[in-house]
Amino acid sequence: MKVVSVVGARPQLVKLAPIAAAFARTDHQHVIVHTGQHYDVNLSDVFFSGLGIPDPDVHLGIGSGSHGAQTGRILEAIDPVLARESPDWVLVYGDTNSTLAGAVSAVKQHLKVAHLEAGLRSFNRRMPEEHNRVLTDHAADLLLAPTEEALRHLANEGLAERSVLSGDVMVDVCLRVRDSVLAGEHPQPVLPAGVDPNEPYLLATLHRAENTDDPARLAALVEALAGLPVPVALLAHPRLVAKAQEQGLKLAQGALHVGDPVGYAAMIAAVLGSVGVVTDSGGLQKEAYLLARPCTTLRSETEWLETMAGDWNRLVPDPALLDADEWVRIATRPSPDAPQGEPFGDGRAADRVVEFLAERAGPAASA
Repeated sequence: MKVVSVVGARPQLVKLAPIAAAFARTDHQHVIVHTGQHYDVNLSDVFFSGLGIPDPDVHLGIGSGSHGAQTGRILEAIDPVLARESPDWVLVYGDTNSTLAGAVSAVKQHLKVAHLEAGLRSFNRRMPEEHNRVLTDHAADLLLAPTEEALRHLANEGLAERSVLSGDVMVDVCLRVRDSVLAGEHPQPVLPAGVDPNEPYLLATLHRAENTDDPARLAALVEALAGLPVPVALLAHPRLVAKAQEQGLKLAQGALHVGDPVGYAAMIAAVLGSVGVVTDSGGLQKEAYLLARPCTTLRSETEWLETMAGDWNRLVPDPALLDADEWVRIATRPSPDAPQGEPFGDGRAADRVVEFLAERAGPAASA
């Protein structure tokens, strides 16, 4: 069996790590195509070395742009690659423009598509990620759902026959890296200047368009974070930095200390060293949950409803609407006592993904 993996953004590279390792334990051929959607070295190349992922077989070097332009460039560049490779499966990951472009290119060439992390829904059609994941699910031949909740969403959309429960490959890599960090195999977390890793701190990220593109909203979120009573280590995504510069907004103020994005192991170490997480990232919500750190999510919805159980994750769409003391209480709340269980699987999802692909290899329905 020959499988082409299409990746291009940080969360996809993290998911690729256990998949690539699972393929390496078999005789199947695995070809990695990196679109270059995230071209910043801290968001892309560092993950290949930091997580032991094989170098990509093809790097398209797409770079940034509007959603339409970026998706179109990926489509144009990936078409001849898939035609040349002619794989049994094209495996796409998550919900980025690379995900959708890879799926559309494969379907147009009558190649079978499998969608890893299928069935996630925020039900917020203003999010580009929601468009990408819904369109990809309805185009794909095999839907690899990470959770029972994701399976239910797919069934509600008439996609049950194409869906299987694989578990979440993020559990595979997160727990492996967690254990290596706790075993002392990695240095202390790389934190912004002014944040002492031996004292309580919050870890924060902020990058979604709905939070960064409106100057008034971004200023209010920065003010809310800057007013917290403990240091806040803000690992600043390039999008956030660019938008703050455009708006003349100073990120480093009050409790806020600004640093660069870090590799995955350093991120896990930073979460483990923290007393909590504040973010609008889907992946970091789940990582906080898996690492037993309370998370405050600066959004009105989450794809990962399982993290909400027991108050491990709390949605705060707009801190400015809260009383100042209430905002502080939520963002700095201690870890809950509630048990977590294993809603995302047992850490063997990647092996199951490879098994599902091998069992279902064959001509595409549209061939």
